[in-house]
Amino acid sequence: MKYTIKPVGDSALTIIFGSEIDPEISRIVRMARTCLTNKEIEGVIEYVQTYAALMVHYCPVTISYDELAARIDAELSRMDSSSDQTEKRTFVIPVCYGGEYGPDLPAVCAHTGLSEKEVIRRHSGVDYLIYMLGFLPGFVYLGGMDRSLSTPRLKVPRERLEKGSVGIAGDQTGIYPLVSPGGWQIIGRTPLELYDPEREPSILYEAGEYIRFFPINETEFKRIRREVELGIYKYE
Repeated sequence: MKYTIKPVGDSALTIIFGSEIDPEISRIVRMARTCLTNKEIEGVIEYVQTYAALMVHYCPVTISYDELAARIDAELSRMDSSSDQTEKRTFVIPVCYGGEYGPDLPAVCAHTGLSEKEVIRRHSGVDYLIYMLGFLPGFVYLGGMDRSLSTPRLKVPRERLEKGSVGIAGDQTGIYPLVSPGGWQIIGRTPLELYDPEREPSILYEAGEYIRFFPINETEFKRIRREVELGIYKYE
């Protein structure tokens, strides 16, 4: 397993495992995060997983960069990257496609030459790897979308997208967990509360896990939304 450790400012470092968006690299990054988290290194504040690297935020008063880099190097050198025992965890997200919930579904159909039914079938028929979280709390960068669904971003981004909006941008798909501006082609919306600062955990999934979209109709959307608001919805 090859990696490079580099400083980032005076209170963070990054462990770089590669330069590509690749499921195998993502798996190793996830294993490294788990390995180091379990060691409970004094002075470490947070681990942040990205596509091919692991950012480590630390308190320089408690531990210096050289000390932390040496400790990380020692721990990772003992890690067996071939024996990943992590159970695959898939988070199911219901989505109401098209209509007012997915205003750009017709545009995606026009660009791809696929029917609405086929776009929905292909979009919801994959377990998407969560490569990383970012941009907004709970915003997921997913891998694995069927390339036949690839559609360019909007030429002019919208000033407001509703929370839960599910969109496509190029070869990627993702979800807006909060109200936000955005330029993705919106094909549906989920009634789930993907980010809630009052909930523990506030974000229900993390990098290295998987997401599967599940098509629902408008009646089901409204029912699930009511259950979420009442706090009785059982997340899968």
